[in-house]
Amino acid sequence: MSTKDFIEKDFYKVLGVPKDATEAEIKKAYRKLAREFHPDANKGNTRAEERFKEISEANDVLGDPKKRKEYDDARALFGNGGFRPGPGAGGGQFNFDLGDLFGGAGGAGGAQTGSFGGGLGDVFGGLFNRGGPGTTRTQPRRGQDVDTEVTLSFTEAIEGATVPLRMTSQAPCKACSGTGDKNGTPRVCPTCVGTGQVARGSGGGFSLTDPCPDCKGRGLIAEHPCAECSGSGRAKSSRTMQVRIPAGVTDGQRIRLRGKGAPGERGGPAGDLYVTVHVGEHKVFGRKGDNLTVTVPVTFTEAALGGEVRVPTLGGSPVTLKLPPGTPNGRTMRARGKGAARTDGSHGDLLITVEVSVPKDLSGKARDALEAYREATADEDPRAELFEAAKGE
Repeated sequence: MSTKDFIEKDFYKVLGVPKDATEAEIKKAYRKLAREFHPDANKGNTRAEERFKEISEANDVLGDPKKRKEYDDARALFGNGGFRPGPGAGGGQFNFDLGDLFGGAGGAGGAQTGSFGGGLGDVFGGLFNRGGPGTTRTQPRRGQDVDTEVTLSFTEAIEGATVPLRMTSQAPCKACSGTGDKNGTPRVCPTCVGTGQVARGSGGGFSLTDPCPDCKGRGLIAEHPCAECSGSGRAKSSRTMQVRIPAGVTDGQRIRLRGKGAPGERGGPAGDLYVTVHVGEHKVFGRKGDNLTVTVPVTFTEAALGGEVRVPTLGGSPVTLKLPPGTPNGRTMRARGKGAARTDGSHGDLLITVEVSVPKDLSGKARDALEAYREATADEDPRAELFEAAKGE
């Protein structure tokens, strides 16, 4: 992402959320838009594909608290593309060092932060052309981040799974070894002298930078453009990789795998891979946070007289549930440690809800027994308190 894009793109507008949106609101907006504009749901629709890229780019920034703060700080400082000096900064003279203020020199040696390279130190280092007009260097370029999705079964999400993911991303062109030149001998761009950026004056004694229009930000120009990549040095590459999804993931969770995205250029680091997980439903078990849920049918006599009931667990041995006499329908009991895995290695619980099963067909002996029970309890009215309470206000 160029410096100009970083400052001028309104990622909040892209996701349709206010600037004070919570992380949950941003996540919800991203999931809704990603499903709507995902390429798999809009095959052949180039506008939807571009929209999906914009949505992913915006979520990559706003979905990460650190990147979001850097983005907000940069936009607050530069406004609509122009630096707004504070009081006393007249005539373009500054009494402080922007490098000290924003964390030192950027460049290839800086810590990589998301899609922007080395954080605000690099962003502002590029903005103020800290390398100097005489600097000639072709800098490493970080690879792009890649977004993909995977659907897991309920059990796979609880226990974790290793899944194959086929991804298509930009990678160094194999035909020219990423140089962009069919002979493998590109030359340094004379316009930007290899920096990949050109300055544009904005007054006040400093200049902003944009990607070089001649080399498209690469810092190199191919004298003999490669036919496969048209001189860009990048080509689409498909690969299949085995990705480990940790135990306990939830539906809609977005997992970041560092360095598993598109390869970098000229020794630059690879981008990150973001995997959005979708989880299928289970016929028996449900989920509430780290806890699993199950509904267990019991007979009337088991509920009334008490007893022991065997209950299945997900992927483990059954547990024995002890029902106390007089257990009401709908009561929920807990089997500790039989739920989903947590990040600290512990497990949630299995929440067992009792459901009294009413038989549809009765044998003659069973019917006689129930008739005798009805006669024995004829004086009991379970609805007496209900009607008494209904008389009140």
